[in-house]
Amino acid sequence: MAIRKRISGFWISIALALVFFVVVQLLISGEMLNSFYINTLFFIAINIMLAVSLHLIIGITGQFSIGHAGFLAVGAYASAIMTMKLQMPFSLALLAGGMAAAVAGLLIGIPTLRLKGDYLAIATLGFGEIVRIILLNVDYVGGASGMTVTHLTTWPWVFACLLITIIVIANFTNSTHGRACISIREDEIAADSMGINTTYYKVVAFVIGAFFAGIAGGLYAHHFYIIQPTNFGFLKSFDILIFVVLGGLGSMSGAVIAAILLTIVSTFLQEYPETRMIIYSLVLILVMLYRPKGLLGTRELASFFKQRRTAEGGIEDGNKHTVA
Repeated sequence: MAIRKRISGFWISIALALVFFVVVQLLISGEMLNSFYINTLFFIAINIMLAVSLHLIIGITGQFSIGHAGFLAVGAYASAIMTMKLQMPFSLALLAGGMAAAVAGLLIGIPTLRLKGDYLAIATLGFGEIVRIILLNVDYVGGASGMTVTHLTTWPWVFACLLITIIVIANFTNSTHGRACISIREDEIAADSMGINTTYYKVVAFVIGAFFAGIAGGLYAHHFYIIQPTNFGFLKSFDILIFVVLGGLGSMSGAVIAAILLTIVSTFLQEYPETRMIIYSLVLILVMLYRPKGLLGTRELASFFKQRRTAEGGIEDGNKHTVA
């Protein structure tokens, strides 16, 4: 019964997502949305992909990584090279960006994921900075001046990549592999003693998260016309980290909601550059004061609706019992 409800809920979510896609596409085709709102919508979708991919690494597997912008940069430049230098189709460029980021995640993951806590954070931060410095000094991709990229990102591509990212990571989390990752997050020593290959699962989560960050990088590169190494500094990694922490470590719904809210706040405060970061910081401080575990904690948004239905069902059963 529970499996049947889960499957029906999945298809209802897919149907609602497709309705949202059609509505937005009609608004864009009818020129009812100007370029500002379209850019904001695309930026929200890209940030959601980054937040969800990092959520798998930090929220599910418990690996404190602050070099996610490095994977974003690898995906952005790899996909840009495919389209601008090698004249490859956009679909192959996105896949190449994701694969390049996944390989980078594998190369950095195998030696560093034996580290824990602050040491892992420093190692991943170092990886992100190494990628940025390399891009600054490679003339093939424009160096510090950046690389001009053709605008190829469209709403169907953004929506398809976002939907696939959420579906894949949600299903991975609910699988036996995801449960193994959660056990590592809760108690790595206990998970290891129960026969779980902790290093393997940490690397798998790292590679999957890096892959979807690379896909997001490809969309980012082909939407903003020009990419520069300065766009992928450690502050970008902290922005992505804030999405996950603010939403609630372990809650994908929370990461999505936080990415949407903070992107909107940051975008609409661009008119006030002097006070933008102050207001942005105050919003974060207030949320963390009143919601120290994040917006949703470790729970998903669907659990609140289930709890409400259960409570209403209990009240109805109680009333029937009283009448009887």
